[in-house]
Amino acid sequence: MSDPFQMPSSWDRPSSGSPYPQPPRKKRWPWIAGSAALLVAVVAVFAVAGSQSEDSTKAAAKSSTSAMTTPPTTTATSESAAKAPAPLASVDTAVAANAALAKLNTLAVKGRAPKTGYDRAMFGETWTDDVNVESGHNGCDTRNDILRRDLVNSTIKPGSNGCTVDAGTLNDPYTKTSIAFVRGEGTSEKAQIDHVVALSNAWQTGAQQLTPEKRADLANDPRNLQATDGPTNQQKGDGDAATWLPPNKTYRCSYVGHQVDVKAAYGLWVTQPEKEAITRVLTGCGAVAPVTTTTTTATPEPVQTRAPAVPRTSTPVYTPPPPTLEYTPPPPPPPVVDVPASVYYPNCAAAKAAGAAPISAGEPGYRPGLDGDGDGIACDKS
Repeated sequence: MSDPFQMPSSWDRPSSGSPYPQPPRKKRWPWIAGSAALLVAVVAVFAVAGSQSEDSTKAAAKSSTSAMTTPPTTTATSESAAKAPAPLASVDTAVAANAALAKLNTLAVKGRAPKTGYDRAMFGETWTDDVNVESGHNGCDTRNDILRRDLVNSTIKPGSNGCTVDAGTLNDPYTKTSIAFVRGEGTSEKAQIDHVVALSNAWQTGAQQLTPEKRADLANDPRNLQATDGPTNQQKGDGDAATWLPPNKTYRCSYVGHQVDVKAAYGLWVTQPEKEAITRVLTGCGAVAPVTTTTTTATPEPVQTRAPAVPRTSTPVYTPPPPTLEYTPPPPPPPVVDVPASVYYPNCAAAKAAGAAPISAGEPGYRPGLDGDGDGIACDKS
């Protein structure tokens, strides 16, 4: 049996001289080396990760900077145009011209009323959509309604509910020219909207009696509106057919036909010169002006009948003519009063007092001041 107090031969007494046995000292350097290697590996991993993170951050920053300096590309979305009013009817046949002339002859003919009280505001807000005519209350202003109707190859502004025309081509019927329209300052006015019956003319031919709502309808009625060249519209002003017609003669029949339609629709009248001018234009397009004939009833000539002959029963008795009246000579003329050539009568009373009245032109004392009626005889009135 081994002695429990005997120190194993594998144990070493510590240098401190402790009387108690100590376990053998373990060699620790392999663990230290392993820990150091592990630490180096972790540091390396974090270094690589940090490098990658930094590269990602730089790339993101570079991408952000590029996005700030390069403008984004915007693609315009296509948008359908809102429904435009119906095109204006053409008066280009004899049948249409005759119909326009017949309607013209139903209009009253009067002189122009005074322009007193006229103002554009009397016809409502400019290009308002709040009207009871075609395209009214469609969400688009009247000007753009007419541009969409009269322009071709139009571009509609995105986000305008299909209303606003950004660009297009106007084939102007007034001048027979093509006008490139581009919306913007200094370019929009190249295409203007003409009131076929000018509002001032309408005011002087019956619109004063219309209600404000009806006048607003008149100002925004597509039948009374035409897109045209700006300078030409300014040249027209408020002229009627008697004072202004489109330069393009081939369009004049349609132009006056539209005026007749508008005046008939709103109960306006025409002046006599205006009616004559419209009649000349329409007859030049084939209309036949009605011929006014006066029916006369021939009066039969009276039948002349001879009185029945009186039978002669006896010799006619001679009847002498009535006696001739005795001639009575006229009274002698009043005596001529010698009046000096230099005589002057301040008034007719003085001339009569002198016995010189009446005084004929050329006689002494005659002067225009005494000849009140200018008949060449002075002081001839009682």
